[in-house]
Amino acid sequence: MKIIIAGAGEVGFHLAKLLSYESQEITLLDPNKVSLAYADTHLDIRVIRGDATSIAILKEARVNTCDLFIAVTSSETTNITICVLAKQLGAKKTIARISNTEFIHHKEEVGFTKFGIDELISPEALAASEIELSLKQSSFNENYEFENGALTMSGLTLSRSASFVGKTVKEAAEIFPELHFVPIAIQRFGTQYTIIPRGDTKFKRGDNVVFITSEGGGDELCRLTGRTNKALKNVMILGGSQIGFKTARDLSEKGFNVKLLEGNRDRAFEIAEVLTKVLVINSDGRNVDLLEEENIRDMDAFIAVGGNSETNIMSCLVAKSKGIKKTIALVENMDYFELSHSIGIDTLVNKKLLAANNIFRYIRRGEVVAMTKLNNLNAELLEFEVKGTSAVCNKSIKSIDFPRSAIIGGVIRDGIGMIALGDFKIQEGDRVVVCCLLQSIKRVEKLFL
Repeated sequence: MKIIIAGAGEVGFHLAKLLSYESQEITLLDPNKVSLAYADTHLDIRVIRGDATSIAILKEARVNTCDLFIAVTSSETTNITICVLAKQLGAKKTIARISNTEFIHHKEEVGFTKFGIDELISPEALAASEIELSLKQSSFNENYEFENGALTMSGLTLSRSASFVGKTVKEAAEIFPELHFVPIAIQRFGTQYTIIPRGDTKFKRGDNVVFITSEGGGDELCRLTGRTNKALKNVMILGGSQIGFKTARDLSEKGFNVKLLEGNRDRAFEIAEVLTKVLVINSDGRNVDLLEEENIRDMDAFIAVGGNSETNIMSCLVAKSKGIKKTIALVENMDYFELSHSIGIDTLVNKKLLAANNIFRYIRRGEVVAMTKLNNLNAELLEFEVKGTSAVCNKSIKSIDFPRSAIIGGVIRDGIGMIALGDFKIQEGDRVVVCCLLQSIKRVEKLFL
């Protein structure tokens, strides 16, 4: 697939990096010589220096033969303009990064597709949604919802209190006669290997396990693992960035008691004027005495979304030492994901990864309607819509020639999520959630063409 990316900033570079690993034909456009030089020497891609709003530059990039055009510069106005131009010049599909989430909410009403923009993404809005979901599923360190929660991906680390440690997947399933969850990926403690579990796979203490749950499955998992999915009410947010603002706004509208710490005085007053239900404090949050004065020990969750990853991590560690139940840190460095559980932070959020996940479903073959990469695991979760021509249509799961390095986690039919076992027959219109290791993605895609 030929892909052109406009913008070599943090999101654009990360996208180009991930897509280059997939052997896609990537062209990166940016007027910044330094950003392009780094990408040119570190990635196997083509780079073109210049303003992507220039028709000459777009023609030099051969936009007329482009399968996917992605505009992720720091300016949403520029991104919208570039996508409109790219579409008119022959790009098959366009995606624009925006910051004003009103555009997403009113996408159909405004009719962005008429202008030539097929999809809008906001990394900041995606991060805010990820944080909200993490608070909703407070017992788990990784979450993702399919079809508004019809099926949910939940990740956790098994402690010695988990009742199925030492048992096989099949033995664990027998504890509950009605199965509402299924393990889809396991990473053994101290290793970097991902296992796609089968019936005879044994759970071990320290395993990082990813489950797919249908309605009620999350509560069952909590009981089995000795966890409590506590309702969180009092939340403290460090950082008044776009993500901090969106998170504070959304949580306060849903009844949370929110305190927001912002070091910049003007920004703090600006937020306070808009978010009347949020207590805004002009402080950078690194002052431990001030945190004590603001009753940090009474908080249920601490969310650090400032501009510095290290400060976010350290602030969360301070909050954890004060007995906070749930800590969430925004980080830019992907390497920190490997350290999150060992250093004691519950959830890490990376907006580059979230944006990449949202865009990657356009790269995959078949009718992919949702996709997420599993943190720390070389596996992807894909939601396919089954067509009448798909190889899996009208077949039971056990009769499908499915690779050993992939597993069906569940099926959504008529908006209802189900944990699908071997005898389950897949029908046209079903949405099937599949977890697969990277080497088996192409084989799985062919089954859903």
